[in-house]
Amino acid sequence: MRYVQIDTQSDPTSASQPSTEKQKDLSRILLQELLDMGIADAELDEHGYVYGTIPATSNKQVPVLCYCSHVDTAPDCSGTGVKPILHERYDGKDITLPDDPVVISTKEHPYLKERIGDDIITASGKTLLGADDKAGVAIIMDLANYLIQHPEIKHGKIRILFTPDEEIGRGVAAVDMAKLGAQFGYTLDGGERGHLEGETFSADAVVVTFYGISAHPGYAKDKMVSAIKAASAFVDMLPKHEWCPETTEGRQGFVHPTSIEGVLEKATVQFIVRDFDTAKLADHEHRLRELVDKTIKQFPGVTTGFIVKEQYRNMKEVLDKHPQVMAHAATAYERAGLKVQRMSIRGGTDGSRLSFMGLPCPNLFTGEMGIHSKQEYVSVQDMEKAVEVLVHLAAIWEENAG
Repeated sequence: MRYVQIDTQSDPTSASQPSTEKQKDLSRILLQELLDMGIADAELDEHGYVYGTIPATSNKQVPVLCYCSHVDTAPDCSGTGVKPILHERYDGKDITLPDDPVVISTKEHPYLKERIGDDIITASGKTLLGADDKAGVAIIMDLANYLIQHPEIKHGKIRILFTPDEEIGRGVAAVDMAKLGAQFGYTLDGGERGHLEGETFSADAVVVTFYGISAHPGYAKDKMVSAIKAASAFVDMLPKHEWCPETTEGRQGFVHPTSIEGVLEKATVQFIVRDFDTAKLADHEHRLRELVDKTIKQFPGVTTGFIVKEQYRNMKEVLDKHPQVMAHAATAYERAGLKVQRMSIRGGTDGSRLSFMGLPCPNLFTGEMGIHSKQEYVSVQDMEKAVEVLVHLAAIWEENAG
């Protein structure tokens, strides 16, 4: 509840690293807390990353693990002036937030029904809560403190990593993998208790640019060609009942326009392209190009640009080569008394990119729900259970070491 009161919203329009300096306000607190609990090598670098080590208590050659969460909150909803509220022993009724007529209902959030009796944390109605991913941060901090206090638990070296800018897709853009020095990792950035996520979307960004021809509007006949009108016609061609986020679910991919801007001579439409099957990204992009070609036939004189940029890839492609990473996590869930539910993420995590940077890295639950909205909430008991899972997980890697 203390962490969420610190505004750490990231900014997709900023080119700096981290994108907002205020993210370091939380990172500095985490750094000091790690030092105070006895993690002597804890450090905060200029890019906003916090590193630290829970020393090994085993003499075995145990692979070095990394537990990772991000400090930033999403740009989608204000994170300024968060006022967390603890609803003790939740009674199963709709939760009405006091500062704005926001209701967290069991109809829209059926998972709440599974958390009756738990202590639920929400914001006050004017902001998001920031459990995404400060719940993960709190879980790792609690885990670190517990293992430092209980050296009798046998485990290998564990590296802690807190990242900035995950919400804007740059969470591990400047992480020092050599300094991190881990072989396998786990992000703490998932939702419901028992969910174990070893698959994400593969993701590209596409920028489509239309170039028009300017002329004085009073003398524009047969001269002017509007890039704005061409871009608008292009967007209007996009399917409205399929191929878009608002009509897809499960394992369906989508193409989603995220912004449009322009003037007479130049208009730009930015897209995100998502699919679990990496090969299908090219199919989606080919279909977009065909719509661009249809558009320019309606606007003679218009020229276009079409740029594709890789964002991240499905972590399953890496994790399938290291089955023990998911298997040990599943065993840890079971030891904690949980039924494992293997899930696919219709999005990405820091673990998506870390997996392709040499650190196979699935995603574990935290209890964060209703994320990126004023209806965000988290169960204290879910977070406690996640700490228990991490303790078991560290022990399982030690038990299986040579």
